[in-house]
Amino acid sequence: MKNKADHILDLRGSISSISLLKLIQTFKEMKANEVLEILGSNLDTRSDLFKVLPDESYDLIFLDVVEGEGYFYRIQLKKKD
Repeated sequence: MKNKADHILDLRGSISSISLLKLIQTFKEMKANEVLEILGSNLDTRSDLFKVLPDESYDLIFLDVVEGEGYFYRIQLKKKD
């Protein structure tokens, strides 16, 4: 089930290391039970997203791959208490 995101982080076209820093900062500022939607196009960043956030800090709501006018992915994470 897709939730309405409280925060949207568009990382398409960003450098991987900067994207990860933005993710960490945004996630740190979020409150418990808020939803973060991440849009990205770099496959390395997508796999690294799950390495920089502790598994116990979020629930994965969904991960979609969108193809059409260029490939990109959408991920929604819900921050745990």
